[in-house]
Amino acid sequence: MNLVVKEETNFRIDKYLASVTDYSRELISKMLNDEYILVNDKKVKGSYKVSVGDIINIKDGYVKEMDVNPKKMDLDIVFEDDYLMVINKPSGLVVHPGNGNYDNTLVNGLMYYTKNLSNVGEEFRPGIVHRLDKDTSGLMLVAKDNKCHELLADDFKNKRIHREYVALLDGVLPENSAIIDAPLARSKEDYQKIAVMAGGKRAVTHLEVIKKYKENTLVRLVLETGRTHQIRVHMAYIGYPVHNDPVYNKRKSDQFGQFLHSEYLSFIHPITKEKLSFRAKLPEYFQEFLDTLEESN
Repeated sequence: MNLVVKEETNFRIDKYLASVTDYSRELISKMLNDEYILVNDKKVKGSYKVSVGDIINIKDGYVKEMDVNPKKMDLDIVFEDDYLMVINKPSGLVVHPGNGNYDNTLVNGLMYYTKNLSNVGEEFRPGIVHRLDKDTSGLMLVAKDNKCHELLADDFKNKRIHREYVALLDGVLPENSAIIDAPLARSKEDYQKIAVMAGGKRAVTHLEVIKKYKENTLVRLVLETGRTHQIRVHMAYIGYPVHNDPVYNKRKSDQFGQFLHSEYLSFIHPITKEKLSFRAKLPEYFQEFLDTLEESN
Protein backbone atom coordinates (compact mmCIF):
# COMPACT_ATOMS: atom_id res chain seq x y z
CA MET A 1 0.00 0.00 0.00
CA ASN A 2 1.31 3.44 -0.96
CA LEU A 3 0.28 6.67 0.75
CA VAL A 4 1.20 10.07 -0.66
CA VAL A 5 1.36 12.98 1.78
CA LYS A 6 -0.65 15.76 0.13
CA GLU A 7 -0.69 18.37 2.90
CA GLU A 8 1.91 19.87 5.22
CA THR A 9 1.42 18.33 8.67
CA ASN A 10 4.68 18.57 10.66
CA PHE A 11 3.76 15.24 12.29
CA ARG A 12 6.10 12.39 13.20
CA ILE A 13 5.54 9.49 10.85
CA ASP A 14 4.46 7.12 13.64
CA LYS A 15 1.78 9.58 14.81
CA TYR A 16 0.72 10.40 11.26
CA LEU A 17 0.27 6.75 10.24
CA ALA A 18 -1.57 5.91 13.47
CA SER A 19 -4.14 8.58 12.57
CA VAL A 20 -4.71 7.43 8.97
CA THR A 21 -4.38 3.63 9.31
CA ASP A 22 -5.55 0.92 11.72
CA TYR A 23 -2.03 0.36 13.10
CA SER A 24 -0.98 1.39 16.61
CA ARG A 25 2.08 3.61 17.05
CA GLU A 26 3.88 0.71 18.74
CA LEU A 27 3.25 -1.59 15.79
CA ILE A 28 4.23 1.16 13.34
CA SER A 29 7.54 1.59 15.18
CA LYS A 30 8.23 -2.14 14.79
CA MET A 31 7.34 -2.04 11.10
CA LEU A 32 9.62 0.97 10.56
CA ASN A 33 12.46 -0.79 12.32
CA ASP A 34 11.96 -3.94 10.23
CA GLU A 35 11.72 -1.88 7.02
CA TYR A 36 8.12 -2.86 6.34
CA ILE A 37 7.42 0.87 6.09
CA LEU A 38 9.62 2.96 3.81
CA VAL A 39 9.51 6.65 2.95
CA ASN A 40 10.62 7.46 -0.57
CA ASP A 41 12.12 3.94 -0.66
CA LYS A 42 14.29 4.64 2.40
CA LYS A 43 14.24 3.43 5.99
CA VAL A 44 13.29 6.14 8.51
CA LYS A 45 12.80 6.35 12.26
CA GLY A 46 9.52 6.99 14.04
CA SER A 47 10.61 10.56 14.71
CA TYR A 48 10.81 11.36 10.98
CA LYS A 49 8.60 14.36 10.12
CA VAL A 50 6.46 13.70 7.06
CA SER A 51 6.49 16.29 4.27
CA VAL A 52 4.30 17.08 1.29
CA GLY A 53 5.12 14.69 -1.54
CA ASP A 54 6.49 11.91 0.65
CA ILE A 55 5.56 8.46 -0.67
CA ILE A 56 5.01 6.06 2.21
CA ASN A 57 5.11 2.39 1.26
CA ILE A 58 3.55 -0.08 3.72
CA LYS A 59 4.44 -3.65 2.76
CA ASP A 60 1.96 -6.49 3.20
CA GLY A 61 2.53 -9.61 5.26
CA TYR A 62 3.87 -8.19 8.53
CA VAL A 63 3.09 -10.43 11.51
CA LYS A 64 0.70 -8.42 13.66
CA GLU A 65 1.32 -8.05 17.38
CA MET A 66 -2.25 -9.10 18.10
CA ASP A 67 -4.77 -11.34 16.42
CA VAL A 68 -8.36 -10.21 15.99
CA ASN A 69 -10.33 -12.71 18.01
CA PRO A 70 -14.05 -13.49 18.08
CA LYS A 71 -15.84 -12.20 21.17
CA LYS A 72 -19.34 -12.99 22.39
CA MET A 73 -21.42 -9.85 22.16
CA ASP A 74 -25.10 -8.91 22.16
CA LEU A 75 -25.74 -7.81 18.59
CA ASP A 76 -28.94 -6.02 17.60
CA ILE A 77 -29.50 -7.66 14.21
CA VAL A 78 -32.35 -5.91 12.42
CA PHE A 79 -32.17 -8.05 9.27
CA GLU A 80 -30.16 -11.04 8.06
CA ASP A 81 -30.10 -13.37 5.09
CA ASP A 82 -27.40 -15.40 3.33
CA TYR A 83 -25.75 -12.30 1.88
CA LEU A 84 -25.89 -9.42 4.33
CA MET A 85 -26.94 -8.13 7.73
CA VAL A 86 -28.34 -4.83 8.96
CA ILE A 87 -27.01 -4.04 12.43
CA ASN A 88 -28.30 -1.46 14.90
CA LYS A 89 -25.00 -0.35 16.47
CA PRO A 90 -25.10 1.09 19.98
CA SER A 91 -23.33 4.30 20.89
CA GLY A 92 -19.89 3.65 22.36
CA LEU A 93 -19.03 0.61 20.24
CA VAL A 94 -16.06 0.90 17.88
CA VAL A 95 -16.79 -0.69 14.50
CA HIS A 96 -13.44 -2.27 13.64
CA PRO A 97 -10.10 -3.01 15.35
CA GLY A 98 -7.34 -0.42 15.22
CA ASN A 99 -5.23 1.97 17.26
CA GLY A 100 -4.63 -0.60 19.99
CA ASN A 101 -8.25 -1.79 20.32
CA TYR A 102 -8.33 -5.30 18.89
CA ASP A 103 -10.81 -6.97 21.25
CA ASN A 104 -13.87 -4.82 21.90
CA THR A 105 -15.25 -3.89 18.50
CA LEU A 106 -18.26 -4.76 16.39
CA VAL A 107 -15.99 -6.88 14.18
CA ASN A 108 -15.06 -9.07 17.17
CA GLY A 109 -18.75 -9.62 17.86
CA LEU A 110 -19.52 -10.37 14.21
CA MET A 111 -16.69 -12.91 14.04
CA TYR A 112 -18.13 -14.74 17.05
CA TYR A 113 -21.63 -14.67 15.59
CA THR A 114 -20.76 -15.99 12.12
CA LYS A 115 -17.87 -17.26 10.04
CA ASN A 116 -19.56 -15.90 6.92
CA LEU A 117 -18.11 -12.41 6.49
CA SER A 118 -16.65 -10.82 3.38
CA ASN A 119 -12.88 -10.34 3.27
CA VAL A 120 -12.39 -8.00 0.33
CA GLY A 121 -12.38 -4.83 2.41
CA GLU A 122 -9.53 -3.32 4.40
CA GLU A 123 -7.50 -5.35 6.89
CA PHE A 124 -9.20 -6.04 10.23
CA ARG A 125 -12.59 -5.14 8.72
CA PRO A 126 -14.30 -8.39 7.66
CA GLY A 127 -17.85 -7.65 6.53
CA ILE A 128 -17.55 -3.91 7.02
CA VAL A 129 -18.78 -2.06 3.93
CA HIS A 130 -19.14 1.32 5.67
CA ARG A 131 -18.74 2.43 9.24
CA LEU A 132 -20.15 4.69 11.92
CA ASP A 133 -18.08 6.64 14.43
CA LYS A 134 -17.70 5.04 17.85
CA ASP A 135 -20.33 7.24 19.52
CA THR A 136 -22.70 7.40 16.54
CA SER A 137 -25.51 4.87 16.94
CA GLY A 138 -27.83 3.25 14.47
CA LEU A 139 -28.15 1.27 11.28
CA MET A 140 -25.24 -0.03 9.25
CA LEU A 141 -24.73 -2.73 6.63
CA VAL A 142 -22.53 -5.81 6.94
CA ALA A 143 -21.65 -8.05 3.96
CA LYS A 144 -21.49 -11.82 4.39
CA ASP A 145 -19.81 -12.64 1.07
CA ASN A 146 -17.41 -10.91 -1.27
CA LYS A 147 -19.76 -10.44 -4.22
CA CYS A 148 -22.35 -8.76 -2.00
CA HIS A 149 -19.63 -6.59 -0.43
CA GLU A 150 -18.40 -5.37 -3.80
CA LEU A 151 -21.92 -4.61 -5.02
CA LEU A 152 -22.81 -2.76 -1.83
CA ALA A 153 -19.58 -0.77 -2.00
CA ASP A 154 -20.48 0.24 -5.55
CA ASP A 155 -23.98 1.23 -4.40
CA PHE A 156 -22.50 3.45 -1.71
CA LYS A 157 -20.06 4.99 -4.17
CA ASN A 158 -22.84 5.77 -6.63
CA LYS A 159 -25.27 7.04 -3.97
CA ARG A 160 -27.86 4.31 -4.41
CA ILE A 161 -28.15 3.68 -0.68
CA HIS A 162 -30.33 6.17 1.18
CA ARG A 163 -29.44 7.00 4.78
CA GLU A 164 -31.04 9.45 7.18
CA TYR A 165 -29.58 10.58 10.47
CA VAL A 166 -31.18 12.28 13.45
CA ALA A 167 -29.08 14.67 15.52
CA LEU A 168 -29.66 17.03 18.42
CA LEU A 169 -27.85 20.31 17.92
CA ASP A 170 -26.91 22.96 20.45
CA GLY A 171 -28.64 26.24 19.63
CA VAL A 172 -31.91 27.06 17.87
CA LEU A 173 -31.65 27.23 14.09
CA PRO A 174 -33.57 30.15 12.58
CA GLU A 175 -34.23 28.19 9.38
CA ASN A 176 -36.31 25.05 8.94
CA SER A 177 -34.04 23.56 6.30
CA ALA A 178 -30.56 24.08 4.92
CA ILE A 179 -27.96 22.64 2.57
CA ILE A 180 -24.38 22.77 3.82
CA ASP A 181 -21.88 22.59 0.98
CA ALA A 182 -18.40 22.94 2.46
CA PRO A 183 -15.24 20.98 1.51
CA LEU A 184 -13.57 18.81 4.15
CA ALA A 185 -9.95 17.81 4.75
CA ARG A 186 -7.68 16.70 7.57
CA SER A 187 -7.05 19.51 10.05
CA LYS A 188 -3.52 20.90 9.83
CA GLU A 189 -3.55 21.59 13.56
CA ASP A 190 -4.78 18.16 14.68
CA TYR A 191 -4.51 15.34 12.16
CA GLN A 192 -7.11 13.24 13.96
CA LYS A 193 -9.73 15.90 13.28
CA ILE A 194 -11.48 16.98 10.08
CA ALA A 195 -12.02 20.63 9.17
CA VAL A 196 -13.76 22.72 6.52
CA MET A 197 -10.92 23.70 4.24
CA ALA A 198 -10.50 25.19 0.79
CA GLY A 199 -9.17 22.52 -1.53
CA GLY A 200 -10.71 19.71 0.52
CA LYS A 201 -13.08 17.06 -0.82
CA ARG A 202 -16.57 18.26 -1.66
CA ALA A 203 -19.04 17.51 1.13
CA VAL A 204 -22.79 18.21 1.07
CA THR A 205 -25.25 17.72 3.92
CA HIS A 206 -29.02 18.27 3.67
CA LEU A 207 -30.70 19.38 6.89
CA GLU A 208 -34.37 19.49 7.89
CA VAL A 209 -35.62 20.64 11.30
CA ILE A 210 -37.78 18.16 13.20
CA LYS A 211 -38.30 20.08 16.44
CA LYS A 212 -37.06 23.29 18.04
CA TYR A 213 -36.51 23.44 21.78
CA LYS A 214 -35.51 26.35 24.02
CA GLU A 215 -31.78 25.85 23.48
CA ASN A 216 -31.56 22.95 21.04
CA THR A 217 -32.77 21.81 17.63
CA LEU A 218 -33.60 18.26 16.60
CA VAL A 219 -32.79 17.73 12.93
CA ARG A 220 -32.89 15.09 10.21
CA LEU A 221 -29.80 14.89 8.01
CA VAL A 222 -29.19 13.29 4.63
CA LEU A 223 -25.67 12.95 3.28
CA GLU A 224 -25.10 13.68 -0.38
CA THR A 225 -21.46 12.72 0.18
CA GLY A 226 -20.01 10.43 2.84
CA ARG A 227 -16.90 12.08 4.26
CA THR A 228 -15.32 11.22 7.60
CA HIS A 229 -17.06 13.11 10.46
CA GLN A 230 -19.07 15.02 7.84
CA ILE A 231 -22.19 15.73 9.89
CA ARG A 232 -20.29 16.61 13.04
CA VAL A 233 -17.93 18.99 11.25
CA HIS A 234 -20.64 20.63 9.13
CA MET A 235 -22.87 21.24 12.15
CA ALA A 236 -20.00 22.81 14.10
CA TYR A 237 -19.09 24.87 11.04
CA ILE A 238 -22.54 26.50 10.82
CA GLY A 239 -22.45 27.26 14.54
CA TYR A 240 -24.83 24.55 15.78
CA PRO A 241 -22.61 21.65 16.88
CA VAL A 242 -24.00 18.21 17.66
CA HIS A 243 -24.95 18.07 21.32
CA ASN A 244 -22.44 16.27 23.58
CA ASP A 245 -19.86 15.90 20.78
CA PRO A 246 -16.53 15.43 22.61
CA VAL A 247 -14.45 16.51 19.61
CA TYR A 248 -16.25 19.25 17.67
CA ASN A 249 -18.37 20.84 20.41
CA LYS A 250 -16.59 23.16 22.84
CA ARG A 251 -19.07 22.39 25.61
CA LYS A 252 -18.32 19.67 28.15
CA SER A 253 -19.54 16.22 27.12
CA ASP A 254 -20.26 13.00 29.00
CA GLN A 255 -19.31 9.45 28.06
CA PHE A 256 -22.35 8.90 25.80
CA GLY A 257 -20.77 11.06 23.11
CA GLN A 258 -22.47 12.90 20.27
CA PHE A 259 -26.26 12.76 19.94
CA LEU A 260 -26.15 11.43 16.39
CA HIS A 261 -28.14 8.41 15.22
CA SER A 262 -28.35 6.58 11.88
CA GLU A 263 -32.14 6.21 11.96
CA TYR A 264 -33.20 5.14 8.46
CA LEU A 265 -31.65 2.93 5.80
CA SER A 266 -33.14 2.06 2.39
CA PHE A 267 -31.57 0.16 -0.50
CA ILE A 268 -32.09 -2.42 -3.22
CA HIS A 269 -30.72 -5.77 -2.12
CA PRO A 270 -27.72 -6.33 -4.44
CA ILE A 271 -28.46 -10.03 -4.90
CA THR A 272 -32.24 -10.54 -4.56
CA LYS A 273 -33.08 -7.06 -5.96
CA GLU A 274 -35.72 -6.62 -3.25
CA LYS A 275 -36.20 -3.09 -1.93
CA LEU A 276 -35.44 -3.03 1.79
CA SER A 277 -36.11 -0.24 4.28
CA PHE A 278 -35.33 -0.13 7.98
CA ARG A 279 -35.83 2.33 10.81
CA ALA A 280 -34.18 2.20 14.24
CA LYS A 281 -35.44 3.92 17.38
CA LEU A 282 -33.24 6.45 19.11
CA PRO A 283 -31.04 5.07 21.90
CA GLU A 284 -32.74 5.17 25.28
CA TYR A 285 -30.37 7.81 26.66
CA PHE A 286 -30.95 10.01 23.61
CA GLN A 287 -34.74 9.67 23.85
CA GLU A 288 -34.81 10.31 27.60
CA PHE A 289 -32.85 13.52 27.10
CA LEU A 290 -35.35 14.65 24.45
CA ASP A 291 -38.14 13.91 26.90
CA THR A 292 -36.58 16.24 29.46
CA LEU A 293 -36.30 18.95 26.79
CA GLU A 294 -39.94 18.44 25.91
CA GLU A 295 -40.98 18.86 29.54
CA SER A 296 -39.14 22.16 29.87
CA ASN A 297 -40.10 23.49 26.45
